[in-house]
Amino acid sequence: MLHLLLSRFIPDFPPLRLINYISVRAAAAAVTALLLSFLIGPAIVRRLRAMRVRQVIRAGTPDTHQSKGETPTMGGLIILACSIIPTLLWTRLDNRYVLLALLVTVWMGGIGFLDDYLKLKQKREGKKNEGLVERYKLAGQISIGLIFGFILWKYPVSTLPGASTTMPFVKYVLIVPAAAGLAWLYVPFTTFILTGVSNSVNLTDGLDGLAAGLSAIAIVTFALFAYVMGRVDASAYLQLFYLRGAGELTVYCMALTGACIGFLWYNAHPAQVFMGDTGSLALGGAIGAIAILLKSEFLLLFIGGVFAMETMSVIIQRVAFKIRKRRHGLEYAQKHRVFLRAPLHHHFELKGWKETQVVVRFWILGILCAFVALTTLKLR
Repeated sequence: MLHLLLSRFIPDFPPLRLINYISVRAAAAAVTALLLSFLIGPAIVRRLRAMRVRQVIRAGTPDTHQSKGETPTMGGLIILACSIIPTLLWTRLDNRYVLLALLVTVWMGGIGFLDDYLKLKQKREGKKNEGLVERYKLAGQISIGLIFGFILWKYPVSTLPGASTTMPFVKYVLIVPAAAGLAWLYVPFTTFILTGVSNSVNLTDGLDGLAAGLSAIAIVTFALFAYVMGRVDASAYLQLFYLRGAGELTVYCMALTGACIGFLWYNAHPAQVFMGDTGSLALGGAIGAIAILLKSEFLLLFIGGVFAMETMSVIIQRVAFKIRKRRHGLEYAQKHRVFLRAPLHHHFELKGWKETQVVVRFWILGILCAFVALTTLKLR
């Protein structure tokens, strides 16, 4: 929007040509998101506190978290507002990459908002705080996955086949299930990615600043991939598939990154507000959508390595518990858990790590995972 408006004045004021550079608009989007979070963040936090939109402490959470029951949630509204507005201002709104990424982000954020709202309503009515019924939440996630996958399959956004993906560490190898008459498998594949990543970020959102920091690290890494893959010269030099128009995702990624960093201002320990499902599902949906649009789904195992570890800890804990319960009984299963508590960040809390130690150390792991992902640019 702002990009289109300013471009009209380029003939009269040549320095405005800078806005044609993706790098300039990406930086502008990040700064805009950050400043916007400083402007509207306090008002949103005050409003949520006045509405008594408080965090629901889940059963099984470490005792040190009980005091967080007075902290407002649904702070993901800050992330949504501070990423969407800069995106509308600084991106080319005719770019399908950006429009599809926005669609997924808003849809997932809407599911999370409904879940958070129902938890609040149930709490006020004295009912059990379960929020949106799990099967309805999952249905919403699967629905956008099916829609997103079908659009990419039937109406590709690049010159590459819509139903295709690439492999890290391999030069110019494109996996095309259509070659085997299995193009339709791409739709459930994208659905699995979107649902899995959004739930992974949701599981990780258990400590002050953890999910927001890791999301910022993952998204800025994808911003680099989007920038490279959207340039003819850079993609050719690094032997990547060129995705025309994908560079515009860099601007969107940087807007999200700025919003996450701005949110950390209020979410750093001790948190003034939590993102809730509104923020975690939106961020997870955005990360999954960006990976799919860049044909880099398998890179999620590296870029989102910490999210994957958190999810696997929950799966391992539940599977092991069920097996031991069946073989040895409930009491034995409860005393012989794989982790002291899942997700993994709670395990380390109970091992004696302070909350801030867990968060910073997981951030460091996230940065290391990002570096590993970046090595795939050259190790091909």
